[in-house]
Amino acid sequence: MPSRVYLDWNATAPLRAEARAAMLAAFDLVGNPSSVHAEGREARRIVEDARSALAAAVGALSRNVIFTSAGTEANALALSPGLRGRSGGPAERLLVSAVEHASVLSGGRFPVGRIGQIRVTPAGVVDLDHLRAVLADGPPALVSIMAANNETGALQPVAEAARIVHEAGGLLHVDAIQALGKLPFDINEIGADLATFSAHKIGGPKGVGALVITEGLSGLEPVLRGGGQELNRRAGTENVAGIAGFGAAVKASLQALPEDLQRVATLRDSLENGLREIVGATVFSDQVKRLPNTILFTAPGLKAETAVIGFDLEGIAVSSGSACSSGKVQPSHVLLAMGAGPELAQGAIRLSLGWSTGPEDINRALEAWRKLGNHLLKG
Repeated sequence: MPSRVYLDWNATAPLRAEARAAMLAAFDLVGNPSSVHAEGREARRIVEDARSALAAAVGALSRNVIFTSAGTEANALALSPGLRGRSGGPAERLLVSAVEHASVLSGGRFPVGRIGQIRVTPAGVVDLDHLRAVLADGPPALVSIMAANNETGALQPVAEAARIVHEAGGLLHVDAIQALGKLPFDINEIGADLATFSAHKIGGPKGVGALVITEGLSGLEPVLRGGGQELNRRAGTENVAGIAGFGAAVKASLQALPEDLQRVATLRDSLENGLREIVGATVFSDQVKRLPNTILFTAPGLKAETAVIGFDLEGIAVSSGSACSSGKVQPSHVLLAMGAGPELAQGAIRLSLGWSTGPEDINRALEAWRKLGNHLLKG
């Protein structure tokens, strides 16, 4: 039996060797990072080393990194009514792009009546003119726009959005979970006020996330209350081993980024061209800048559920979209927001590559698509 091919990196990346080693070392520590004795101080050192690694990677100050249980919790923490920057009034409403992750679309702690949506273009990019219009039509807002879409890979104009939002007296939150480790990201360069990250998307462990805020932000209310951990912004004893793995994965992914970016992009383009040639696949957001590792495609009459199972039987792991919703039989909200019909939106397959993907994996995927496409679409 040939080995399996993993092409679902946007759902989760394999655990990096560096992260595994850091976690194993941390598992041997007994101390609580809030304790003042030597054992506690050693645990605290590991947490703070990881905090410094993430802060350095995204251009933030260490004291402004808040560790959470996941990217979803980090988003919930970020979407807090009453946030206030150095200038302007507190955020009284929330505006989110129509293609955000479900954890952002749910609105965090904003009441439903104070949540609005920003349209996207047919290419899946935020409509900046609509953003200007909705900002002008109400009180100061917290705006949430992802750096890169988890399904199409489309890069969003977050720097331009930040300027528009700040001119209107608002704040910008960027879900950068898919961008970290795949593209350079600096919270100051793009002008974001808050950004969220997740360890398992870059080869760290599942169950660890982070919210990063800029200096001068106030009004952030904790979701979990109790002890004074994370400077009173997130109660609960820190997951020392998970955080250690997160920090190690950050360092490893950033070190490998220059080489991986071009290599993975070349493989992605080869795979994409082959998909089109074999059965005439349609690739979404292919006319705009995308993550170098992501393809979302379909073909008329293709059923995503059947295709995912077919690929799996051929030894290839792919997804029908967001991993948080791929188990549900429903059209992609991202594609519906882009104006795709329900049939196309329910028939899209996502292929995402990573650092261990090689040319042989691309060839296996194309062989499988040749077989599956001719079979599934013959009617």
